[in-house]
Amino acid sequence: MQTVMYTDTIFGPIRSRRLGSSLGVNLMPNDGKICTFDCLYCEAGYNAQGPGKSGMPSRATVARLLSERLAELHAAGQPVDTITFSGNGEPTVHPDFAGIIDDTLAERDRFYPEAQVSVLCNSTMLDRPEVVEALRRVDNPILKLDSAIDSTIRALDRPNRPGFCAEQVIGNLADFGPKAIVQTLITRGTHDGAVVDNSTPEEVDALIEAYRRIGARRVMLYTIDRPTPERSLQRVPRAELDAIAARITAETGAEVEVAG
Repeated sequence: MQTVMYTDTIFGPIRSRRLGSSLGVNLMPNDGKICTFDCLYCEAGYNAQGPGKSGMPSRATVARLLSERLAELHAAGQPVDTITFSGNGEPTVHPDFAGIIDDTLAERDRFYPEAQVSVLCNSTMLDRPEVVEALRRVDNPILKLDSAIDSTIRALDRPNRPGFCAEQVIGNLADFGPKAIVQTLITRGTHDGAVVDNSTPEEVDALIEAYRRIGARRVMLYTIDRPTPERSLQRVPRAELDAIAARITAETGAEVEVAG
């Protein structure tokens, strides 16, 4: 069953909890999903729905559609706070990701020079220099780390690379540098009869040590906000997120933004 969220390459602007008025860019198919994770909480559904038939949009198509939409919004006087790469899967797997970032920055400067460019990235492609360099060029490289414990990463994020592990992603994030914004979703529930919970003291301790190693300038801490494929997952109360955020700041010095 198809559950993809985005049926257009350019969508919105929508109101984002974290980014304000956000014009979305979906580099994945409009009728399917392609991702290097298969997260229990993904709003676009599980990867099993397949990649669809439309394929990834070309670099030229993305540039044309983005330019047309920005021109429309600019003519209408509609604000755009950020151009955000999100959509039906992991944007950095697009073979022309780096070039698309260059095109987007040029179009941003043309129509909305005050707007930022953000990429929601699951951190699986940070071993590719061209991806890392492209992410360094955007204003907000928002890089995922949901757990610093391998078993939880495998249970919650379900990476499709057998060798993907906490040590690898933490090392890649540390190499990325202080511009990285680390994004962590906190939730708990069960899946196939096993408990999945990255809100425990053990998990938070491991995350704090990882944030310290990474040296991130900012952490985005949030919880589920819409229906998820694994329906047992729970929304963590704002007070609990605030308490975790306070610990992170106290023990690492990182600025923590909470969206609960």
